[in-house]
Amino acid sequence: MTGKARGRAPVVTDADIRRVTRALLAEQGPEAVTLRAIARALGVTAPALYRHYASRDELIERMRVEFCADLAEYLSTEIAPLPDDGAVQFLAICRGFRRWALANPRAFTLVFASPASGRPMIGRFDEPFGRIFLAAAGRLLANFDIATPPGETIPPALRDDLVSFQTELLAMLSESGQKFPAEKLDLGVTYLMVQIWARLFGHVTLEVFGNYPIPLAEPEIMFDAMLAELARTTGFAS
Repeated sequence: MTGKARGRAPVVTDADIRRVTRALLAEQGPEAVTLRAIARALGVTAPALYRHYASRDELIERMRVEFCADLAEYLSTEIAPLPDDGAVQFLAICRGFRRWALANPRAFTLVFASPASGRPMIGRFDEPFGRIFLAAAGRLLANFDIATPPGETIPPALRDDLVSFQTELLAMLSESGQKFPAEKLDLGVTYLMVQIWARLFGHVTLEVFGNYPIPLAEPEIMFDAMLAELARTTGFAS
């Protein structure tokens, strides 16, 4: 014998890689996730990871999809015990979205607020958590007389963009078979959906990153007030 046989390198699984990636994300944020850092944590060399992921970008996208699924599962759990009431479920989804974001700021950053997350709104509606939002919006449209902006009040400069979004959303709904009253998706409803998402996402983002305009002892009260105003102005307040 010429000496000791070398020990085999550890076998790395996709689950191992994702577990370490989650830990790095939670502790340090997306910028800490590199193939080199993951390999070091697993006791292997970076090339050992290439059989699972061709690049860091591919891994980051895989984690983004996984976090989207986590959010969808969380929201589904939130609304499961609720009555089949579109308004109740929609407001619960909005509150659940905020709670998840505050509890998982690094995951929120990766999914919604990092360069790798630069997906258009239409793409988000085709993801698990987006489908939950869309289903709740569909129930609202089907069961409430929603107050939408009259067509003539929509700024002309926005019309082409809104029409494009409306067309893509209708095509996506047709392909997905979602229970959404597509016949009600006029330009006013499309405009309202974009505005509601902008207000919801804007509030949550400011809160997650600590950038709210004033210090709030109870920021949840401000969020609930914003939701109550949305419910009143759109006509689904109880």
